[in-house]
Amino acid sequence: MTAPPLLEITDLHISFSSRRSEVSAVRGIDLALEEGRTLALVGESGSGKSSTALAVLRLNPEPPARYHRGEIRLDGTDLLRLPPARLRAVRGSDVSMVFQDPMATLNPMRTVGGQLMEVMSIHRTGDRTERRRRMLEALEQARVPEPERRAAQYPHQLSGGLRQRVMLAMALMSRPRLLIADEPTTALDVTTQAEILDLLRTLQAETGMGILLITHDLGVVASVADRVAVMHEGVLVEQGEALQVFEEPSAEYTRHLLAATPRLEIGEPA
Repeated sequence: MTAPPLLEITDLHISFSSRRSEVSAVRGIDLALEEGRTLALVGESGSGKSSTALAVLRLNPEPPARYHRGEIRLDGTDLLRLPPARLRAVRGSDVSMVFQDPMATLNPMRTVGGQLMEVMSIHRTGDRTERRRRMLEALEQARVPEPERRAAQYPHQLSGGLRQRVMLAMALMSRPRLLIADEPTTALDVTTQAEILDLLRTLQAETGMGILLITHDLGVVASVADRVAVMHEGVLVEQGEALQVFEEPSAEYTRHLLAATPRLEIGEPA
């Protein structure tokens, strides 16, 4: 018997309004993600992929965002229907999120360790000693070298790759079942990108969490995704197993995306 999806999005419709107009950003999206697997939501800027991801934790600001209809079920519970207090309990515990720019998320005035311990304080997890132990454990799990020293540093003292590892550590503090990664490697060089993607694969193998990966980079998708869903202008144009979508894309838009992806063939001069 097949286990039900960890995350299931059904017929999701989202619009954004201004004083003069209302724009339909997400139209009838259906997605499913199983525990221990990675679903990549792919599309160009403005395709609706980030709005879809933010909707899982109801993080699109309301207004201007408006949810017209649809369901977002985590283990069968519709997150769009949860009262605010219960939704806050889900955020950062059952579901965590990593954003593309750590410097926009991390507080420049607080040490790395202080910010990670604050996450546990919000969720009332243990006393200060327990929180510090868990903070250092999360940094180590995210492969941050010298966690004691790094915990005492400020974000600006870390490289881009280390800041992203700190964000992963923060997301892992509560041992979430679902990790949403919104363009987590966009601002990183190629070598650091590969390290972060390898870390995501390793952490998933260790914890069994599901990963919803938001990206425009099909190279990233090829590295980590089990399934791919392609969005264009708010609509899902194709989804399927990653290998199937890469080898036999059915949508013209997907074929254009693949054609625009640089490839280095064997024997081709570098």
